[in-house]
Amino acid sequence: MSRPPAPPRRARSNPVPPGAALRADAARALARIALDGVSLRSALAEANQRVADPRDRALLAASLFESSRWWLRFDAALARLLEKPLPPKARDVRALLVLAFAQLAVLGLPEYAVVAASVEAVRALGQPQFAGLANALLRRFLRERAALDAELDRDASLRHAHPRWLIEAIERDWPEQATAILAANNREAPLTLRVNRRRTTREALLARFVEAGIAARAPDGLADALVLDDSTDVTRLPGYADGAFSVQDGAAQRVAELLAPAAGMRVLDACAAPGGKSAHLLERADVDLLALDADPARLPRVRENLERLGLAATVVVGDAGEPAAWWDGRPFQRILVDAPCSATGIVRRQPDIKLHRRGADVAPLVAGQLRLLAALWPLLAPGGRLLYATCSLLRAENEGVLAEFLRGRDDARAMPLDERCGHAAGIGRQNLPGEGGMDGFYYALVEKQA
Repeated sequence: MSRPPAPPRRARSNPVPPGAALRADAARALARIALDGVSLRSALAEANQRVADPRDRALLAASLFESSRWWLRFDAALARLLEKPLPPKARDVRALLVLAFAQLAVLGLPEYAVVAASVEAVRALGQPQFAGLANALLRRFLRERAALDAELDRDASLRHAHPRWLIEAIERDWPEQATAILAANNREAPLTLRVNRRRTTREALLARFVEAGIAARAPDGLADALVLDDSTDVTRLPGYADGAFSVQDGAAQRVAELLAPAAGMRVLDACAAPGGKSAHLLERADVDLLALDADPARLPRVRENLERLGLAATVVVGDAGEPAAWWDGRPFQRILVDAPCSATGIVRRQPDIKLHRRGADVAPLVAGQLRLLAALWPLLAPGGRLLYATCSLLRAENEGVLAEFLRGRDDARAMPLDERCGHAAGIGRQNLPGEGGMDGFYYALVEKQA
C-alpha cells in the first residue's frame, strides 16, 4: 500500500531575537544622531514607537544617551581596532559597535549578552557579511580595553569626549572650573520636577510619591522643586495626569523666582516654547502672560502643557525681534528673554550637543541675542524688569551680550543677584553644570529707570 505524499516542508524561519532587534533599532537611531545631525530627543521618540516594553524603552534610552555622550571616544576606539574604515553602507554597523562599546564600558551590561545580541543585531540590520567582523571587534575591545583607554586618554578631546573647540572655550572662560565642568557634562542629569502650587503643595506631592514607593527629596533653595533618585517615565508618576507637576531643572526654576511677577502684571515670555517657564510664572502669580515663539511647530506643546496644568495664557506665533508684527502697544512690567543659545550648559542633559554644535555657531547666536534685547527693551514699562537668561556657559553669549546691550543705555540698571544664582559673571551670575545638582545657566536682571 502506497504512503500518502509527505506535506511540503516549511522553510525554517529565523526570527530576530528581541535583544538583537532592539539593538538594531538603537543603532539606526544612533547613526541618525551622530552622522545625520538628528536630535537625540527626536531619534529616541521615533525609535520608541516600535518598543512596547518599559524595560526595553529604558535600555534604549540609556544606550542612546551614553553612546551619544561618549561617541567621540568610542568611535575613535573603533577606528583604532579596524585595519581599514568600514564602508559607508555599513554606517549602521559602525553605530551598533559604538553602542555596544558604551553598553560594555559605561552601562556595565554582561559581556556575553552584549556580544551575542550585537552580532545578531548586525544580521538584523541586513548586513550579515559584517557579523564575523563585529564579533571579532567586540572581543578585541574587551581584551585590549586597558591599552585602548591609555591611548585614547592622551588626546583631551577623546579623554573627555568633547569637541576640541568646546574644551578650549570652557578652559578659556572657566579655567579654574574647566575639569569639573567637563566631568559634570559626562554624568547623567537628575530628574527634577516643579510642583504646580496651583494644584498641590510640595509636601503633599512628596507624600504621594512616598506612598507609591518613589524615592524623592525636596532640595534646599528651590521652593517648588522635587528631585527623584531614579529616572522614570514621568507620565506614570502620581499626579502627572492631573497637572500636579512638570519636569524642569532647578536652574530653569530660578527664572520665575528672579522675575518675581506680581498679580495683575503684564508679562512677556519672548522665546516661550516648550512653555515650562511660562507655566511657572503663571503658577506663581495671576498675571496676564503672552507666550511668544517664532516656531509654530513648537507652540502646540506650549498649549498642551498649559492645559494639563490648568493655566491660561495668550499664545502667539511671532519673532521676538520684530515686535511690530505682534505687539499691541501695551507695555510689559516683566519680560523674560530666554534666548536661543549654544546650550553648552545642558550638555549632560542633551549630550548630542557635543556632536551637533560648532564653534562657528557662537557669533551668529550672539548677534541674534543682541537683536532680541534691542527689539524688546522699548516694550518694557518704566520700573519694569527684563531677565536675560541662557543655558550657555560661554561668556560671549552671557556677560558679553549684556555689556554690549547696556552700553549707552542710560535708562537701564543691572540689578544685583545673590550667590544662589552661581558665580559672579560680569553683569550677571552663572550656575555651572552640576553645581547644586543643576544645569549650567546664566542670569542677568535689568530694570528700566523711570
